[in-house]
Amino acid sequence: MRPPGVRVVLVGAGHAHLYVLRHAGLLRAAGVEPVLVAPAVFHYSGLATGVLSGALSADRAEIDVAALASRFGVRHIIAEATDLDLANKTVRLTDNQDLAFDAVSFNVGSVTTDRHSLAGQSAVWSTKPSINIIKFKNFVEFHIRDHGESPAIVVAGGGPSGFEIAAALAGLVKRRRTGNCIQVVTNGNATWGPKRAVAQLIATLQRRGVVVLPGEVVERGIGVCRLSDGQSLPCDMLVLATGLSAAPVVASLGLPLSDDRRLRVGPTLQSIADPAVFAVGDCSVIDGAPRPAAGVFGVRAVPVLLHNLAALGSGGRMRRYVPQRRWLSIMDLGDGTGLATRGRLWWMGPVALALKRRLDLGFIDRMRAPSGHMLQD
Repeated sequence: MRPPGVRVVLVGAGHAHLYVLRHAGLLRAAGVEPVLVAPAVFHYSGLATGVLSGALSADRAEIDVAALASRFGVRHIIAEATDLDLANKTVRLTDNQDLAFDAVSFNVGSVTTDRHSLAGQSAVWSTKPSINIIKFKNFVEFHIRDHGESPAIVVAGGGPSGFEIAAALAGLVKRRRTGNCIQVVTNGNATWGPKRAVAQLIATLQRRGVVVLPGEVVERGIGVCRLSDGQSLPCDMLVLATGLSAAPVVASLGLPLSDDRRLRVGPTLQSIADPAVFAVGDCSVIDGAPRPAAGVFGVRAVPVLLHNLAALGSGGRMRRYVPQRRWLSIMDLGDGTGLATRGRLWWMGPVALALKRRLDLGFIDRMRAPSGHMLQD
């Protein structure tokens, strides 16, 4: 027998759902029973490059989701969702269990867009999900240990992720006292940050031995990768930082998607086609207010998501989330410095990285602490 009240299944343990777990008591008081479907461990993307560069240990970027759910009395099923039956209101899980719901919320993050089907080939690594970066670091270090030198690494993608990965790798090989053979292949359309900031970043990476080339990686060969212009680059390991799409389960929901295959939601964070389906973070986009896949939006949506999930039980009025037009983004450059951007403003140096560490490690520590306070707008 199901307990009385409204059951909300939380699919995924991204930023927003982790905060919701900490305030599960508020949901229960409103007559809502939260159930979490997620892996046992959360790997925080904001610290992945800090781990890759060797500045942080891997466990510093992890949150024990199972322990967090247990601490706040939330039933946790260690699995992933594979399908959604909207007519019967059930979620199909990887263990073939069908879990009934009254409402469902997705916070499942993103995966790397792979336009040329390169993932899965020999020594090809995608930047998402974040655990891939941790595994990739181990392979780089195995190569250095076995060969006494850094592998030839090509990073495909000239967005912030591609440059940040390249910077972290440059930091790693310097810490391991070996030579640098890192190349970034970019289409040159770096509109993600102020023009002068991007130029300064590229100049800094080049001084550290990172080669930045125009082009697009379209094929993987033995010991090489090939570009769209026919050029071949030496390549022991290929890293794909070629943009982001929602996790595959989102495309299987049969609900309206954006061009980058994220779930289209309204300001109340509900699907534009079904009010029983909520979504936050990288896997969704608000109609009329598109924003890039960045963790800040998932975090800032928490008060609205929590209120609206509680309203399902209390009968309260739904609140609206309006994402900010400008937001702070900080890249870890792997050498003790960072690049911070907010709109047209930017600065580079150790202060930027110190701020990033304070924000990211603060988030980790709040999720590990026994109690916390509601995040405020």
